[in-house]
Amino acid sequence: MSIASYSIALILIQQLLWSLVDLGEIFDSYQRAMASTRRIMDLLDTPVQIQAGEIEIATVRGEVNFEHVTFAYPGRSPVLTNLSLYIPAGKTTAIVGSTGSGKSTLVKLLLRFYEVNSGRITIDNLDIRDLNLQDLRRNIGLVSQDVFLFHGTVAENITYGTFDATEQDIIKAAKVAEAHEFIERLPEGYQTIVGERGQKLSGGQRQRLAIARAVIKNPPILILDEATSAVDNETEAAIQQSLARITQNRTTIAIAHRLSTIRHADCIYVMEHGQFIESGTHEQLLAENGTYSNLWRVQSGE
Repeated sequence: MSIASYSIALILIQQLLWSLVDLGEIFDSYQRAMASTRRIMDLLDTPVQIQAGEIEIATVRGEVNFEHVTFAYPGRSPVLTNLSLYIPAGKTTAIVGSTGSGKSTLVKLLLRFYEVNSGRITIDNLDIRDLNLQDLRRNIGLVSQDVFLFHGTVAENITYGTFDATEQDIIKAAKVAEAHEFIERLPEGYQTIVGERGQKLSGGQRQRLAIARAVIKNPPILILDEATSAVDNETEAAIQQSLARITQNRTTIAIAHRLSTIRHADCIYVMEHGQFIESGTHEQLLAENGTYSNLWRVQSGE
């Protein structure tokens, strides 16, 4: 073969090989897209079990009432049985108890992640099943022990759900949640990418961002479900001071295992097997020398 013919053949083979490489990348992208599409279509085809009500409400006072509520997860025995609980507006109500007693289930029912089997839950004397679902959840802020952060910046994770917040609002909320100092130490501050599910942050840092997210939302009803379970004692003390400010004149439901975090609540309920067995202030429950008193002595080292 002449040099010219050899060169042409070599170039043609290279062009063919690169086209095959491109075709392989296209096929890979196609398979990924089809897998994602199937997941999306399966989600869209899932029947909606929670039917939203028609009553629209901009804001609430925050009076919550559980009236003879019974609930059981599918295929299991009842978690709550004929339970009644009144939470006055603007007060802090704490719920303590052993694991599996039904504390977090109350929160899920209030947010209508599940429907009660019998009884009803009201906010400001309105059955939550009659309320518009978006309005209901817009008036409730949740800081869960299972914090979920998405792949984005610190600022984007704080403003998730409150997208019109300004930079000053973000910094103010971070300071209340005792998160501003560690955010400032990050490579790019508030613009630092936290990674998928916040993998670049520690458990305590993720939890403080979740608190900041609830603070910036400024909801009439605030739910703290083990909100300080992943922080050290020094940070917990600082967060407690901040929470004391943001819970003023706000209906707050605090679920905790650490009794030191809820000792100043207006009323404390002790829960066992889906029922309330004790209630009162911290001092009243200690005087009763019951379950709460025993838990307090264990945790305080007495």
